[in-house]
Amino acid sequence: MNNKHKNEKGDIHTLHTHEKKHKQMAHDMGPMKGGEKGLEKKEEIAHEVDHAKHVSHEDHHLEMINDLRKRFWICLVLTIPIMALSPMIQSILGIQKKVTFPYSIYILLFLASFVFFYGGKPFIKGFFDELAKKQPGMMTLIAIAITVAYVYSTLVVLGVKGKVFFWELSTLIDIMLLGHFIEMKSIVGASKALYEIVKLLPSYAHLLKDDGSIEDIPLDNLKKGDRFVVKPGEKIPTDGIVIEGHSNVDESVLTGESHLVHKMAGSKVIGGAINGDGSITVKVEKIGNETFLSQVLDMVKKAQETKSKTQNLANRAAFWLTIIAISTGSITLAVWLFLGKELSYAIERMVTVMVITCPHALGLAVPLVVAVTTSIAARHGLLLRNRTAFENSRFIDAVVFDKTGTLTEGNFGIKAIISLSDRTEEEILKIAASLEAYSEHPIGRGILSEAKKRSISIEKVEDFKAIKGKGVLGNIREKRFLVVSPNYLNENSFSINESSIKEHYQQGRTVVFVLEDDHVLGAIAVGDTIRKESKEAINTLHKMGIRCLMLTGDRLEVAKAVATTLNLDDYFAEVPPDYKADKIKELMAQGLKVAMTGDGINDAPALATANLGIAIGAGSDVAVETADVILVKSNPKDVVSIFHLARATYKKMVQNLLWATGYNIFAIPLAAGVLATKGFVLSPAIGAILMSISTVVVAINAKLVHIKN
Repeated sequence: MNNKHKNEKGDIHTLHTHEKKHKQMAHDMGPMKGGEKGLEKKEEIAHEVDHAKHVSHEDHHLEMINDLRKRFWICLVLTIPIMALSPMIQSILGIQKKVTFPYSIYILLFLASFVFFYGGKPFIKGFFDELAKKQPGMMTLIAIAITVAYVYSTLVVLGVKGKVFFWELSTLIDIMLLGHFIEMKSIVGASKALYEIVKLLPSYAHLLKDDGSIEDIPLDNLKKGDRFVVKPGEKIPTDGIVIEGHSNVDESVLTGESHLVHKMAGSKVIGGAINGDGSITVKVEKIGNETFLSQVLDMVKKAQETKSKTQNLANRAAFWLTIIAISTGSITLAVWLFLGKELSYAIERMVTVMVITCPHALGLAVPLVVAVTTSIAARHGLLLRNRTAFENSRFIDAVVFDKTGTLTEGNFGIKAIISLSDRTEEEILKIAASLEAYSEHPIGRGILSEAKKRSISIEKVEDFKAIKGKGVLGNIREKRFLVVSPNYLNENSFSINESSIKEHYQQGRTVVFVLEDDHVLGAIAVGDTIRKESKEAINTLHKMGIRCLMLTGDRLEVAKAVATTLNLDDYFAEVPPDYKADKIKELMAQGLKVAMTGDGINDAPALATANLGIAIGAGSDVAVETADVILVKSNPKDVVSIFHLARATYKKMVQNLLWATGYNIFAIPLAAGVLATKGFVLSPAIGAILMSISTVVVAINAKLVHIKN
């Protein structure tokens, strides 16, 4: 999804406009094949085509909604004279003499024919589509019901003895059109709020040029590496990193964070957020499909389109209900004819069975809940990438949390620097900070921050290399230095017996070591703060009967201190990144349904292995791609929200399936006429009312889904 808006209102371009632009661009790039400009043009065309596809997809949904709305209102208006001209309604209201006139029955036929062919077209088309796929379902039953009613009623008008069902036919089509309209509107409406954000993105960005001047350029023209200025009160055009200035930014519409977030040099900002009281200069980091907002929109769309297991259950139920309806309808017709009843009576019973069994409410039962829950999840910062995994999370027995950045803040502050050689604390910090300047690890950021506070200059590092899960190394002035974890020392047979270091472990702090080749120069003890939300989340999970565990590469003493504070059920310490997934497999081998929650690259294999992978906070791109659910906010309590919403979703789906099908147990036999000898028969009118009530109940019930606080 590309966020492109050419006018001040931020209107989305039409597909037609894009096609014309593509042709012109293709013509323009003709003589530049193989050149850099040609490549740029190709990339731009690809960029535009992606957007055009999305616009086409959205336009298609909007066209369907508008078409259903138009068909519904036209058919509803025509239903009024159809009911007025129908003998049954005239008899009930006692108005036969007032509205009956010569050839009125043929006017009734004409109006009903229009409603059947115009209003019934989507269902008849759906019937042929289902036959082509050899998957008869809801459309098949609807089409059969309205076709039987129409054909038989037409024959009655033309001379066959019997009753006309035109008013039942028209009201049935009205109800079906309304139901499909509600379904389509709900599904599209689930992400409407997010698409409104896209429309509100600024059309222009204040580009900061190399000479210091500012030029307003269309948002489309921003490139990675460009710098732009965001003035107070303006919306941020795209994702980037602040390089100058500071301000409080409102990201609530995107992340759900209720408070303003302070941004300064080095802070990341999201396109669509509202700048506060300060002016900031931002360097473009992501554009087009790479932006946070585009990814959110894409995830929401995919989640809506993903068919869950419950949806498949509903489809299977619809299939069997169709078989039952056709079979019961045919048997009903045959039995009453065999018993000597008139053809009109037998067909009336058959049509009533068809009308009552029509599983329109069943068709709404799951899609409406999916649409509503996807919308609720997005508003609360829960992005559902895999609906099946999300819905199955109601079976989760254990949640495994990564420690750093998940249960803890991930903001490490230096608590102590211990010299284990003739080097001073400042020298040890300078070496560590120089190496960590090239690292993305939270501990590295803490060390670098401390060096800046002490005004310690950073040395140039050559041949920098990250040791996966264990530290970093590089050359400073042709000497090899390392900043490593205790695991690295253990694996390489280093022995450290300093009592002061053990004290830091006992206090739950993390210790890293600074080495010159094979000589330990010193150690740096850093402390991370446990999130205040972590304990609340774990207490709630325990009440839900879910075990809480922690998985970390940190020292046993550090892990134990955190686990004790949070009252965790168990913990795994000193686990290398390559073995995190193995720990998840071990738990699953015990018969547990496991959810893994993490935010780093080293968590990705474990996230992919678990029954439910949850990427928390901004996380890494790899972690996000392997997760089933992404939490926009770095809040462990949102993990609880996932389980609450999953359970509420399943509960509503089951309730809707029961509402949609349960009444058929009693209604079908009554419609077939099993109590006819006792003077009780269910008319097609009552059948239509029962079916419509079921549809309304299902729609209302779906709207009642909410996240338990």
